[in-house]
Parts: sequence; structure tokens; C-alpha cells
Amino acid sequence: MHRFLRAPLTWMIVAECAVVGALTLIAWHTLAGATGPGSDPLLLPPTAAAPAEDALPAAGVPVVGAPSRGPLPGLNLGAGFWRLRLGRLNRDEAAFEALEWRITHAVMEAAHDYLETVVLPAVRHAEGVEGRAA
Repeated sequence: MHRFLRAPLTWMIVAECAVVGALTLIAWHTLAGATGPGSDPLLLPPTAAAPAEDALPAAGVPVVGAPSRGPLPGLNLGAGFWRLRLGRLNRDEAAFEALEWRITHAVMEAAHDYLETVVLPAVRHAEGVEGRAA
């Protein structure tokens, strides 16, 4: 047991657990403070019961004279909306793919150059092949 307590790995694990515990407490305190008693509660507008004659219109029929308060919640089904968003996504994906391809080729070229200029000459020298015809 004495040997176990003197091992540096034991103390590193204890220190890491203490750091993780402290960070967990800080995160918990931060989240609790954001929704604690000091923050304002979510205020919803009062809802009035709608009479039967003021029922909602059928889907797709615009309501005349209704105040516009922005987009309705839910999935936007407009073709133009999706065409614009997916076009941007495809452009960004293509740019990211080109960047990945350039990085991959640069790494392959660096590895090839290292192999040709460092590794193979060292192997040839160690095998004594440089003096002989290959």
C-alpha cells in the first residue's frame, strides 16, 4: 500500500479527478445560475379562447388582415429556401473537399520526398549498395 501511494501515477490520477470534479462543479454552477432565481421567467402572451366561427382556415389559404409576426415554427417547405441553403452547403462542401485533397497531396509529397532523400540513402549506405551498381 505504501508503494501504491508513492507512485506518481496514483497522484496524477487523483489530481485529474480533482480537476474534472472542479470543472464539473463550475459548469453546474454556471448552468444553475443562468436559470436560477435571478433570471426572468419565460413570459408567454395570454391566450384567449377562439370562438368556433373564428376557426383557422384550411391549409394554404392565407388569412386576410392577419398581423405578420415572422415565420411560423416548423419546417420551411419553400423550394427557393432549400435551393439557396443547399447550394451554399454544396459550395462549402466542395471547398472543404478541395482543401482536404490539397492537404493530402502535400502530406503524400512530403512523405515521398523524405523517403527518397533521407530513408533510402541511409538504407543504401547501411547495406553498402552505394559502391556497387544497383
